[in-house]
Amino acid sequence: QVQVVESGGGSVQPGGSLRLSCAASGRILTIYEMGWYRQAPGKQRELVADITSGGSTNYAESVKGRFTISRDNAKNTVYLQMNSLKPEDTAVYYCNADIITPTGVRFGSWGQGTQVTVSS
Repeated sequence: QVQVVESGGGSVQPGGSLRLSCAASGRILTIYEMGWYRQAPGKQRELVADITSGGSTNYAESVKGRFTISRDNAKNTVYLQMNSLKPEDTAVYYCNADIITPTGVRFGSWGQGTQVTVSS
């Protein structure tokens, strides 16, 4: 059994910052990619950023230079530092972890989501 839990969302004014955290726990041997996705009302879920176990990162064009993804492999945790936030960043942010169990089963596990609201 695996759990993925996000935290750190909230409300902030334009130009502000937030830091999201996502921790995976349970029967985990290793985690390949970990990523952050977001879904705004009436829109499809989109990739924000992801990071491999080796530290290679990938960002959506809309967040490059403003958001930074990082991870702590020992803690099975991924972070998203969001700076210079804009109203269009408002969305529910979801974490995804590409998990390998001790029995060799591989699957993607989603968190429940955390709301980020950017408004004056």
